[in-house]
Amino acid sequence: MTTSQNKSRREFLKTASTAAAVASVAQMLPGKSLAADKKTSPNEKINLGVIGFGNRCKYVMGGTLPHDDVRCIAIADVWDKHRDSGKAIVDKHYGNSDCETMRDFRELLARDDIDAVLIATGDRWHAAASILAAKAGKDVYSEKPCGITIEDCQNLADTITSEKRVFQAGTQRRSVPNFQKAVELAHSGKLGELQTMHASVYRPVLDNSWLPAQPQPSQEEIDWNLWLGPAAWRPFNLAYVQGKWRGQWDFDSGARLLDWGAHTVDLCQWANQADGTMPIEFQPTENGIHCRYENGVKLVIDFLDDPFGNRDPHYITRLGTCPIRFIGSDGWVETGDNGEIVCSSPALQKEITEDTTRVRGLDVASHSRNFLDCIRSRELTAANQNVMRKSHIACHAAALAWIFQRKLTIDPQKETFVNDADANGLITRADRIWNV
Repeated sequence: MTTSQNKSRREFLKTASTAAAVASVAQMLPGKSLAADKKTSPNEKINLGVIGFGNRCKYVMGGTLPHDDVRCIAIADVWDKHRDSGKAIVDKHYGNSDCETMRDFRELLARDDIDAVLIATGDRWHAAASILAAKAGKDVYSEKPCGITIEDCQNLADTITSEKRVFQAGTQRRSVPNFQKAVELAHSGKLGELQTMHASVYRPVLDNSWLPAQPQPSQEEIDWNLWLGPAAWRPFNLAYVQGKWRGQWDFDSGARLLDWGAHTVDLCQWANQADGTMPIEFQPTENGIHCRYENGVKLVIDFLDDPFGNRDPHYITRLGTCPIRFIGSDGWVETGDNGEIVCSSPALQKEITEDTTRVRGLDVASHSRNFLDCIRSRELTAANQNVMRKSHIACHAAALAWIFQRKLTIDPQKETFVNDADANGLITRADRIWNV
């Protein structure tokens, strides 16, 4: 790390939290909906509301709308273009024009006829919107990363539990057969004693530069205040709304490490049977972060310079995006989004049957099915709030180790860093007062 880079990091950290005091957003709700205490019967459809209808939401809805027992009845989005696009897709699916749209998602949360919400906004809104939804009595499917800070993840998990809501994080690979099989091999002992796990991520980005200011559109066209939400204020630029927010510290999660880490680190957590804990040490290196669990298992978070292209030598490129590798004393297994599973020996490869592989590793149909089933049963989902909490916090801790360029040690139960005031200072950040 050069002197200029270190200076840049120090200057960045001094200005990263520029927002005002946190807003009590729960006070903006008109009260709990009747759905808060309603138990959906097996014969009833689950009424779904959508908050944020961009490209990712379209993908998730493609795996959700075909389920016979769910019906999307309302869409909230701050951009009229997204509202119109979402309504057109939903109405076409049902062959009618019944789907309602609104600019302010609080109107959607106030409706008594909505049982659950799909939250597919940008990262800055995931936790705040999920918490408001839970307090309004809705079950929540939130796209990942579910919290932009460690405190966000803590507050979200605590709220879901206290409100007795069903929660599913959008880490859908927990519901995809090839990833499930790789984890099963780690759990079964067929790899021997688990020693090292590899999780692929983008190379992190630390940026808080502003795009040039543009004339702000009308509130009905794009509600810029509501788009920003709890994030720090900056002048309007259409590119942000179109997706240029990615990589920005104010809007993205953990220097973008959570884009893939929320999936890949999460799968390693699962493989190590560590859903109730996390690594205790995070050591940044030039090309990744080396982590260690209390049980001695190592987690290597690999930075990929070309995550959507050649992933050699870390991973087998043909296995697809979001690759993971589990290494035991007797062998290893690797898989990715293309569905193929590669093992270190013919004996292990015989464990891989056709029903445990799938070409579409990004498929969300099984994950949304799990969410809907748990709405009825009130059981914990595959990627419930407790699973999300530990895996997301592990990712945030890794990102902070990279930002500070030093080893961090965390207490996995207290979820605070040991003897490091700087790192603990970034567990939270002030939220902008947006609801005025």
